[in-house]
Amino acid sequence: MGLTVADVKRRLREADEREFAVLERALVADSRKGVRDAVEAARRRIEAEAAERARLEGLYAFERELAAARGGGVVVGLDEVGRGPLAGPLAVGAVVLPDEPKIAGLDDSKRLKPAERERVAVQVRKTARAWAVEYVEAREIDEHGMTASLATAFRRAVARVEAAGVPVDVVLLDGNPLRFDEREVNVVKGDGRCASIAAASIVAKVERDTLMCRYAEEYPEYGFESCKGYASPAHIEAIRRYGLTPIHRASFCTAVSQPTLF
Repeated sequence: MGLTVADVKRRLREADEREFAVLERALVADSRKGVRDAVEAARRRIEAEAAERARLEGLYAFERELAAARGGGVVVGLDEVGRGPLAGPLAVGAVVLPDEPKIAGLDDSKRLKPAERERVAVQVRKTARAWAVEYVEAREIDEHGMTASLATAFRRAVARVEAAGVPVDVVLLDGNPLRFDEREVNVVKGDGRCASIAAASIVAKVERDTLMCRYAEEYPEYGFESCKGYASPAHIEAIRRYGLTPIHRASFCTAVSQPTLF
């Protein structure tokens, strides 16, 4: 082909699946080590991209199957973030996605690095037919308990989606049954299996993390920017030293708390 190794590497880096197949055939007799290494690297990249496309399609296809089993229609995915922290609200995300365009990188929020979550969250907000994040504050959690708080937040989130003009036929809920809505369909580990639940987990996580960083400015002693309200050693030590803030869940802190200083 008269190409330098550098030329080959560049073309292989830029090649899609069809172009790679053509290049691979053309380079089959090229024994230069740099070329062989570049072909193998491109093959691995192409295979990884194909696997990711299949995974992403599976998220959407599984969701379509669940909806079809309930007669079809508009699907809203729900997920919660912040069930276990000592401080900060419970957050619930609700997302209605179109089947196209598919959102690259969509996955369970726990599997994504923070920068990738931020990127995907932006795409979810741009692409979704409707989305919402609802909070239940610490005092409500203390008063009503977590199960009731979850049901309240999910109801609020679905109501906001429908108030935006998107009537919902099927409610896909990550985890175990709450029976808060007759349209409810439960999907264990749904944030890694259903597109709209994954999207809900991401927007809820990003919104809650942003809120906890704002609380870190108001209550700098507790390190909320890093622990996000969870029971890190530094956070526990801060509770013992400074007491509880208004955003702490007192019922979660009985083993470590001093009387509130706020």
